Amino acid sequence: MGRLFGTDGVRGVANADLTAELALGLSVAAAHVLAEAGTFEGHKPVAVVGRDPRASGEFLEAAVVAGLASAGVDVLRVGVLPTPAVAFLTGELGADLGVMLSASHNAMPDNGIKFFARGGHKLADDLENRIEGVYEEHRTGAPWDRPTGAGVGRIRSYDEGFGRYVEHLLAVLPNRLDGLKVVLDEAHGAAAGVSPEVFTRAGAEIVTIGAEPDGLNINDGCGSTHLGKLKAAVVEHGAHLGIAHDGDADRCLAVDHAGDEVDGDQILAVLALAMRERGELRSDTVVATVMSNLGFKLALEREGLKLVQTGVGDRYVLEEMKEHGYALGGEQSGHVIISDHATTGDGTLTGLLLAARVARTGRTLRDLAGVMERLPQVLVNVPDVDRSRVGTSAELATAVGEAEAELGSTGRVLLRPSGTEPLVRVMVEAADIEQARAVAGRLADAVKSALG
Repeated sequence: MGRLFGTDGVRGVANADLTAELALGLSVAAAHVLAEAGTFEGHKPVAVVGRDPRASGEFLEAAVVAGLASAGVDVLRVGVLPTPAVAFLTGELGADLGVMLSASHNAMPDNGIKFFARGGHKLADDLENRIEGVYEEHRTGAPWDRPTGAGVGRIRSYDEGFGRYVEHLLAVLPNRLDGLKVVLDEAHGAAAGVSPEVFTRAGAEIVTIGAEPDGLNINDGCGSTHLGKLKAAVVEHGAHLGIAHDGDADRCLAVDHAGDEVDGDQILAVLALAMRERGELRSDTVVATVMSNLGFKLALEREGLKLVQTGVGDRYVLEEMKEHGYALGGEQSGHVIISDHATTGDGTLTGLLLAARVARTGRTLRDLAGVMERLPQVLVNVPDVDRSRVGTSAELATAVGEAEAELGSTGRVLLRPSGTEPLVRVMVEAADIEQARAVAGRLADAVKSALG
């Protein structure tokens, strides 16, 4: 797997890359590293452990729980709950560590391990690096210092986690959802129980699809990565809107009453205006990545709001929000972070607040999302090139300059080297799709010429 920790924990094919031995070893290493860092000083440490419904999550959960308990950590097993629920409960219960077993929107054979620090925040990079180093050290034979007797961790199920998370979500709602009909696509994932419960208790009439997880069907033709079924169901049932989650429900995409997609940029725009109206949008600023549609930036400017852009990845959005105290940020993919109420993206919370805006204003989601016009966007992957020279090639810089001059203020060019493959991604936005395609084609040729 190369380096174990990526931008969102450790992921791989379960029982091939991500084995029970690896899960157990990483859990023991995490306990030792956090103990060395002083996190557990003066008390018996406690960890919250949750998972999504994947079949592999059953044996991986057992391995993680065994590893933590063997290292002297008491474990609260919360069962199948969304990633943001595990993060919330880690903070709410004063736990020293949270562990979520999920591969998010990935296909069922994959799984992953994500660690949360005290408070429900993502572990710092240096701690992840230390955990990986300690794991490797002991994997090759160095013995662990193991507690015995009363020093071992105790394990119990914490069934109250579901209810506490639901109550938290309901407490955040600015208004009820009475009169709304909402279709919920749960991706046969971790929100299949939570999301219908909270929307119903908030007053909405709901129709659910993708809400029968069997351990094998997560993300299979449904959820935020496959919106076709949700679009059809919204139209069929005459619903006001549809909400789609991914497997661990840290994302939310939406569908309006006509069956058209409302993406993460549009959701951010709608929520930004709602939060400003309630006095919750600190510094009148939204944080998003450089992949956000130019139409999003132009819409915020028209509304007198500021946009701060980061590198691609929700971790960079969150870092920027934490550093400057911003309240709202996210990605086009639907990973939306509302920092006053969550330490990570929360798809159920995002969907609730979006529905609340529809209910409060009496406007359709289509009308609300119309605050921004998505400019046509063309993405071309150029393989087998030297991605390391994207920022230093004079030939490429000239080609980009010419493209930007042609597009003017209503277009945008972004060249980005892939983080995992020998290719460069060329993204072009323009007011006209044909112009975007033409410019992207010319830039792709320039990349091949300059970096091939």
